Amino acid sequence: MFSVTLVAALLLACGVVSRAVALDEDRAAVIAELRALSQSTRTAEMRTDHLEGSIEIAEDATADRAAVLDVRPAFLDEVAALSSAISGADGKVDTAAHRASALAAQKTVLAERDDPATVIAATATVHALIEKVGEDVSSWEAAQYAAPSGPAWSSSGPDGYARVRAALDTVGGVGVGLYESASCAGGTAPACANSNGYIKYRADIAGWGADRLNWAMAHELAHIYQFRVWGALTSSDAYYSMFGGDPEFLANCMAVVRGYPGSVGCDGAQQSWSSAVWVGTVR
Repeated sequence: MFSVTLVAALLLACGVVSRAVALDEDRAAVIAELRALSQSTRTAEMRTDHLEGSIEIAEDATADRAAVLDVRPAFLDEVAALSSAISGADGKVDTAAHRASALAAQKTVLAERDDPATVIAATATVHALIEKVGEDVSSWEAAQYAAPSGPAWSSSGPDGYARVRAALDTVGGVGVGLYESASCAGGTAPACANSNGYIKYRADIAGWGADRLNWAMAHELAHIYQFRVWGALTSSDAYYSMFGGDPEFLANCMAVVRGYPGSVGCDGAQQSWSSAVWVGTVR
């Protein structure tokens, strides 16, 4: 009985030990599984945080770019307005510096992706350029249209004046004062030049054909250049021998040299001599 009891006890003890070992192994497996699960959870959380951060960054970048795109149309409108202002200033003021500033602003806007404030600042720069061009043109027009004793035109009107002005500019008279007047030779002459450096025209010549009008303005502009060398001109023997001391004949030859011949021609020697007057030289 004692042996049986002892064997039974030993078997029971072995069973308990085996069960304990099995429980430890199960416990270790569970702990390992829990650790693996915990690591997977941390990894998943890190991935989630990374994805959420990436999404947030992408959303911020998208919002910034959308904000930049929202303010670009205003910039484009100002650029279009500046282009129109520069076109209107052609032949009146030098706009090279304005163009350069506008191009620099345009490059800045094209390169900007994130900051709408940069585009807004560039838009303000272009708007300021528009105002500056307008001010420069207004100053030029004030100088052109301020006649010595009244408005620049009367019966010819602004359109007639603009046509004569365009002819004078075409033949090289940009910046030379131009005014309508019926006082040239008591109204018998269609136009005349003043020794103070401006030209007057009779209203009806605004309706002349382009070639004739250009010739008339080239002729009067020639007188302006004659006045600049008047002392040397009237002291020149060649002036009297070649042109009979006639400033009108000389003005015709000077117009021919510029490519605007009238009804009176002149030979090659006369043209060569008269061309020097355009550059302020009397031979």
